Amino acid sequence: MKLYIKNMVCNRCIAAVEKVLTDFRLKFSTVELGEVEIKNNLEAEDLQKLDQRLKESGFEILEDAAHQLIAKVKKELILLIDGLDIPEDFILSKFISEKLHRDYSAVSKLFSQTESVTIEQYFILQKIEKVKELLFYDEFSLTEISGKLGYKSVQHLSSQFRNTTGFTPSEFKKLKVKNRIPLDKI
Repeated sequence: MKLYIKNMVCNRCIAAVEKVLTDFRLKFSTVELGEVEIKNNLEAEDLQKLDQRLKESGFEILEDAAHQLIAKVKKELILLIDGLDIPEDFILSKFISEKLHRDYSAVSKLFSQTESVTIEQYFILQKIEKVKELLFYDEFSLTEISGKLGYKSVQHLSSQFRNTTGFTPSEFKKLKVKNRIPLDKI
């Protein structure tokens, strides 16, 4: 039985969901971002109890197809950004269509209606949060970050960063409070 879980955005989330499943004494074969494969089918009552327990940990079972599709879009974009290997000639619509095997315009329309933000805006917000993280840990130069996240130039990254945060990357690095947003809240 496959379950789609909302708000799974990192490896710690996977570990947290695995713990909930283990506490529930459920046998599972895989737990990935946004998806869990349980070896047995659950009765409606048990599924409801599991959902309640997941909600206590900040997660939620997605039951309708639209929300499952949105979760898949988010998962693919988070994995892409986390990989730090976005090519400069990256085309978001082509990526989404290939990953989901669906028409991009239909997915985009559903995403916008459901999330009140376009896929493009969501993608930019996710990339900016990744830039904040990389700036915070000071692992890469801005030029390296720009290249890893598919920006055509440091100026483009800086402009997008300022438009989104109100700060330049340099100003952000100097802040004492690093206004970062959890990925599942974007």
